[in-house]
Amino acid sequence: MASKESQPPNTNRALTNTRFSDLQPPLSEPVLQALTDSGFEFCTPVQAATIPLICSFKDVAVDAATGSGKTLAFVVPLVELLRRTSCPPKPHQVMGIIISPTRELSSQIYHVAQPFVSTLSNVSSMLLVGGAEVKGDIKKIEEEGANLLIGTPGRLHDIMERMDILDFRNLEILILDEADRLLDMGFQKQINSIISRLPKLRRTGLFSATQTEAVEELSKAGLRNPVRVEVRAETKSLNESSLSKQLASSKTPSGLHLEYLQCEADKKPSQLVDLLIKNKSKKIIIYFMTCACVDYWGVVLPWLAVLKGFSLIPLHGKMKQTAREKALASFTSLSSGILLCTDVAARGLDIPGVDCVIQYDPPQDPNVFVHRVGRTARMGREGSSIVFLLPKEEAYIEFLRIRRVPLEERKCSDEAPDIVSDIRSAAKKDRDVMEKGLRSFVSYIRAYKEHHCSYIFRWKELEVGKLGMGFGLLQLPLLSEVKRYSLSTAGFAPVENIILEEIKYKDKSREKQRKKNLQAKKARQQEEPKPRKPKATANTAAASATRKKTAKQRRTTQTMEDEDEMAREYSLLKKLKKGAIDESEFAKLTGTEDLL
Repeated sequence: MASKESQPPNTNRALTNTRFSDLQPPLSEPVLQALTDSGFEFCTPVQAATIPLICSFKDVAVDAATGSGKTLAFVVPLVELLRRTSCPPKPHQVMGIIISPTRELSSQIYHVAQPFVSTLSNVSSMLLVGGAEVKGDIKKIEEEGANLLIGTPGRLHDIMERMDILDFRNLEILILDEADRLLDMGFQKQINSIISRLPKLRRTGLFSATQTEAVEELSKAGLRNPVRVEVRAETKSLNESSLSKQLASSKTPSGLHLEYLQCEADKKPSQLVDLLIKNKSKKIIIYFMTCACVDYWGVVLPWLAVLKGFSLIPLHGKMKQTAREKALASFTSLSSGILLCTDVAARGLDIPGVDCVIQYDPPQDPNVFVHRVGRTARMGREGSSIVFLLPKEEAYIEFLRIRRVPLEERKCSDEAPDIVSDIRSAAKKDRDVMEKGLRSFVSYIRAYKEHHCSYIFRWKELEVGKLGMGFGLLQLPLLSEVKRYSLSTAGFAPVENIILEEIKYKDKSREKQRKKNLQAKKARQQEEPKPRKPKATANTAAASATRKKTAKQRRTTQTMEDEDEMAREYSLLKKLKKGAIDESEFAKLTGTEDLL
């Protein structure tokens, strides 16, 4: 490596003036060479603080803003610890484990780690994520061995349950990336089971951009007197005067410009399209509430003539793994384009060159807000973020400010094209657009009910009429939530003289199959005898008595039913937190299957 005198000083404000070659204890020459080959010379603050601690055999709990270089902060010392082992590991002797919450993030960590792991002789790494047959992973481990496991909790736990051949007795280090999410409900059971199989005399590191919840679970993760590392970016306060500039600790990158755009639900798509048109040359990520919403907008936006020529790529957790990988790779390779996604792409992913993050729907979990916006303005670069808010969600602005995420107001554009008629036209021409619109509308309302900040996002105050117009629906579907709680349908103008059953699929093979199914259904109905009118029973008499109740009695009954429903959901939530049921079971029991 060149001498310190001959190297230029660091000019990137996201980096320190500490070179990797300056760290103590010193890094090995092969690792320094791998860093140089990858273009890394100066450390970020989190790297400068964390690498020496882990290399000195300390446990760490690291809390740093997203995009601050956390991956290298644990990959580099992990490789150094494995290099210091007394003898080369045997093929099935596991020396290190890195766990992260999503397949995409695990895959990214795996590829970042490869240049450094390759400097170790006789050490092999293995990526363990879902989306493919577990038998393939088992066969590969049996044949090739695995000393470093990188993967998601579910697949790692499955492999450990099935394979007795793996030896964890000499494990050197365990890393939990995005620790707050890993220790959140749904992953707790697998994490605890994995940790219970590992030796207590090991190094452990927890890394996250929001450490609050994870800190409470440190004892379960098995840290022994951990060193807390907290790195914050500095941003200018929104209330600064010309004479005084007050710096505040922030959870977001220093080069990030945060804005909110407040508009009615029926105006949201027009404002979104206006933003996309004005930023055509940029690389943009748009976050939606549910998988069904991503599917819908991924189909309807390409229909719009004003977006002709735009690269629009959908990505969500219900897509097949190969499709997810292809979508992420396609967007990563683009210099300009749009990724439509759920929170599956909110955490940890380092997608180069993202200029802007648009949150069309605010996240259910407020902690995810920071992770979403952190996809841009990474490593000292500039970036912008815009979150759409309904007028009744205004309190979210103050809520975020208190959490050290200040937003500036962005005015609605008067030049935004009215595209609702275009969306409805697409729905009339293609049944696929129409059906996806209905599904996304229903999934949005069900998801809105699950907002963590329910005192801000009050679903019983949703104006479903304007919302339906914003989704470009031809007619409002009959929803139990709307009927039961009398949600406002004002602002919705149904399309006249249209029969939804007669709308055809643009895809001829799907339309042919639909007609075949309709004919079969009609034939069955003709064959079945008409049911006789049932005689009056005790149940019908009771129903009649219910109808005769006074308004006050009906309100009392309704209140009791509401309380029973709340008690049931609270009971299910407690079971979920205890690990008695998993997230998929909770979603089925509460009717939120469309959520990520």
